[in-house]
Amino acid sequence: MKDLYPQIEAFTSNKFSVGGGHQLYIEQVGNPKGIPILFLHGGPGAGCEPYHRRFFDPAAYHVVLFDQRGCGRSTPHATLENNSTWDLVDDIEAIRQSLGIERWLLFGGSWGSTLALAYAQSHPDRVLGMVLRGIFLCRDEEIAWFYQAGASKVFPDYWEDFVAPIPDVERDNMLEAYHRRLTGDNELLRMAAAKAWSIWEGRTASLRPNASVVDFFSQPHTALSLACIESHYFVNQAFLRPNQLLEDASKLAGIPGVIVQGRYDLICPMDSAWQLHQAWAGSELMVIPDAGHSATEPGIRQALIEVTDRFARELK
Repeated sequence: MKDLYPQIEAFTSNKFSVGGGHQLYIEQVGNPKGIPILFLHGGPGAGCEPYHRRFFDPAAYHVVLFDQRGCGRSTPHATLENNSTWDLVDDIEAIRQSLGIERWLLFGGSWGSTLALAYAQSHPDRVLGMVLRGIFLCRDEEIAWFYQAGASKVFPDYWEDFVAPIPDVERDNMLEAYHRRLTGDNELLRMAAAKAWSIWEGRTASLRPNASVVDFFSQPHTALSLACIESHYFVNQAFLRPNQLLEDASKLAGIPGVIVQGRYDLICPMDSAWQLHQAWAGSELMVIPDAGHSATEPGIRQALIEVTDRFARELK
C-alpha cells in the first residue's frame, strides 16, 4: 500500500510580497530540477502543514507550497482586506513567474480544488495537469449543505456545539450570524465563534474520528484565520459568479486531471465531483469507497500518492 513519503525539510523558504500589505510564506521541497508542482491548501485560511510535503516523490518533484493570504505563516494574520479568490489567482501567477517556472502541475483539495480550478481556467497554458481532492465548487447549495441544513442531519451532536454561540433568533442564517461575530469588535466572541466554526469542520472531516485533525483545526491561530477567511469568502460566494467553475470547465480541455473523492465526504459531498467530472472532458474520477473528506484518510492518501507517482512517470 502506498503511503506518505518520509519526512522532508524545505530546501528553501522565504516571504514574498504580493502587495496590499500581504507577505506570503513560500517553501520549496524536493528536487529543484524536478517536475514543478504547486500544493494548494484548503480552507480558505487553513495554511500548510508539514505532512503536505509528503505526497510527492522528492527525487521526481520540485514542490512549491505557500500559505495563502492571511493564514499560516503569511502576514498579516486573518486579514480580510485585499483577500479574494482573484487575489489568490494573481498570487499563484506571481509566484510562478518569480520562480521561473514555465508550466506546473496543480495539487489541491477542498478549497484547494476550488482555487486550482479558478487558476487553471484563467491560465490554462500554464498548467501541466491537476490532482484534485474533495471537490468544492463554492456554490450556494454546497455552502448551505454544510452551514445550514444537510450535514447537520448526519452530525446532530456536533451541530449542537456549532450552533451554540448563535442565539435562536439568528439561526435561520448561520453563515451571516457567524460572519457578524467573526468581523466584530468583541475579541472574546470572535475567538469563541472561530473555535466553534473550525471544530465543526475538523470533527466532520473524516469517516472515522481523527483527533489530530480536530486538534489542528482547534488551535487558536488556525481557527481564527480559517473561520474569518472562510466566512468572508462564503458570504461573497467566493467572488465567483453562480456555477462559474462548472460553466467554464471547457477551458480545461486538454489539461489532464484526476479527481480523488471520498464516497462519504460530508463536507464536500460527491455530487460536485461527479458534476465536475462530467463537465471536464478527459478527467478521471477515483471514488474512494471507505473515506470522507480528509486527505489524511488511508484510502485517500494512497490514491493521491499513486496519482502523483503516475504523473511523475508520465512527465519524466
